[in-house]
Amino acid sequence: MSGNQQGGNRHDKALTYISYLKIDELLELQQPESDGPEHDEMLFIVIHQTYELWFKQLLHEAAALQSALEAGDTHRSLALLGRIRTIMKTCVAQIDILETMTPLQFNSFRGFLQSSSGFQSAQFREFEAVLGRRDPAGADADKSSGMGMAEHLIYGSPARSRVEAAMSRPALWDSALRYLASRGHAVPNDLLYRDVKIGYQADERVQSMLIEVHRNDADAAAVCERLVDLDEGLQEWRYRHVKMVERTIGRKSGTGGSAGVDYLASTLFRPVFADLWAIRSKF
Repeated sequence: MSGNQQGGNRHDKALTYISYLKIDELLELQQPESDGPEHDEMLFIVIHQTYELWFKQLLHEAAALQSALEAGDTHRSLALLGRIRTIMKTCVAQIDILETMTPLQFNSFRGFLQSSSGFQSAQFREFEAVLGRRDPAGADADKSSGMGMAEHLIYGSPARSRVEAAMSRPALWDSALRYLASRGHAVPNDLLYRDVKIGYQADERVQSMLIEVHRNDADAAAVCERLVDLDEGLQEWRYRHVKMVERTIGRKSGTGGSAGVDYLASTLFRPVFADLWAIRSKF
């Protein structure tokens, strides 16, 4: 049997838009829990399922970005950073849709959510870890604080394992430092070979090096500025998210017993790439 005949047997039916994208299966995934069901629960489900798809894509792009940075590929790194920033803008824009739902409309089905909570989004927790977040108290941080990345995920579950694995790998900033070192910039060796399970702390040596990058290496400086774009985009997402939650439930605890607005507000204005922000006042 020829190779073409063998290949043809794998597709007895013509591939269509519906079969390729699994549309029928996709449209079966919206299953409201409320009685009726309540009209606005469908919007809530669709928006959050869409977020999870975007989080999956962000993880996909971030992995490619780290590979490109470590390979010293400036062009591809810039393209990937641009795409990540555009996806994040889309995620922020979707909050506008959620905010068309009033507090009364949300409360009409909120009780049916039981213990489910956005804190259980393993993909967003994993994305935070890829960007460099590490929990000082580890994955079993005090649940009441709302600060742990993995404590809302079932111990030993695949989702929790992915978050913990991401906290054990080099973060995006580690890859950026390797990119800069590959271009001959003076990145301290103790940072290039640091324990990546520990959160990175801003370093004045790196800041001095970054100032020289901006003055003498236009391509690397462009990559650094796109990293700032990404960081700013994440902060924009956090701000819009906290205001949306406050607008919807006020200062009440979140579903699943999370700290709600108070925790979300505590995450604001925490830069991912602190060195890149610190140098703004040093030029």
